[in-house]
Amino acid sequence: MKRPIVAVLRTKPETVLDDYARLLDLAGYREHLDSKAEVALKINISWQHWYPACSTTPWQLDGVISKFLADGWPKEKLYGAHNRTVVVSARKGEVANKHKPVLEKHGVRNIHLYEPDEEWITYEPKGKMLALPDIYPNGIRIPKRLVGSNIIQLPTAKTHVFTTITGAMKNAFGGLLHERRHWTHSVIHETLVDLLTIQKEIHPGVFAVTDATFAGDGPGPRCMVPHEKDLILASADQVAIDAVVAKMMGFDPMSLDFIRLSHEAGLGTGEVNEIEIVGDDISGEKWGFAREQNTFASRGQKMIYWGPLKPLEKFLLRTAIAPWSYAASRLYHDVYWYPCIGKRRVKAALETKWGRLFQTY
Repeated sequence: MKRPIVAVLRTKPETVLDDYARLLDLAGYREHLDSKAEVALKINISWQHWYPACSTTPWQLDGVISKFLADGWPKEKLYGAHNRTVVVSARKGEVANKHKPVLEKHGVRNIHLYEPDEEWITYEPKGKMLALPDIYPNGIRIPKRLVGSNIIQLPTAKTHVFTTITGAMKNAFGGLLHERRHWTHSVIHETLVDLLTIQKEIHPGVFAVTDATFAGDGPGPRCMVPHEKDLILASADQVAIDAVVAKMMGFDPMSLDFIRLSHEAGLGTGEVNEIEIVGDDISGEKWGFAREQNTFASRGQKMIYWGPLKPLEKFLLRTAIAPWSYAASRLYHDVYWYPCIGKRRVKAALETKWGRLFQTY
């Protein structure tokens, strides 16, 4: 059986766009995509503010689009894809994170997958589902536009309070499911496996490009400590690329349920010794990131999803009173954490080589 390929390169601001082009070739991206189908560039916006390692970087999006156009893909076949959440504004985020000017520079469409502007359909998966039918008994609804499109997931390398790491597989969570996707948090690992099953059914090609120029350690996807790691990764195997990132962070990939379950289901490869890593040598990458870190907000969430408040989960999060939780999250992250803690880290990050590159976009 052929081993999946994960391409990894070291990079710097002066060469990052060329490095992304080389990275995609190393990962054999053309072998895994349908050249006749459209290409959805699934942009990650974990916060409407710019915060290092939090959301898709402008050079990541720029590098991927530039490569596709240089290889002859018509710009009309490409589109940036955003979705919204109950706590983060993608329309503000695409400006603050400088995604919108990159798309405009290349003349690539910018699609927000919101109803009623975009049609959503009820989808009946062919493969085995672990969680979604129980969460959404009236049917799993997905954006119609994504069906038949190749998908390029564009995550960053960062930790996460619910899944330990968040990467290619978690990025689909922000594209395929509607704004009530937080209903699935109590079964988040099984949900990510279900979403990978659906991706393989609806997309003619599935590919991932992960930016680790900055990597985030701590209670992600927002309240992290950023570290310059100067790495970029690409693979057609969503499980394998997440496993490699997890390994560099210092975690056993197979100890992460979403990776292990996907590996066992044959949806990808989670055992790093079964993955062919091409490009630069990363055997010395041992970041020592922390597995269990929480914010005040995430502690409260975990009490609801897995703790003493579990019996009240549906009442607290799926009824008319649910907006209390959205307001609490915004108050904590946007009113308290970002002004009091995050801004200092942003200021320091802007003085790094990657921060200076960010300011040029």
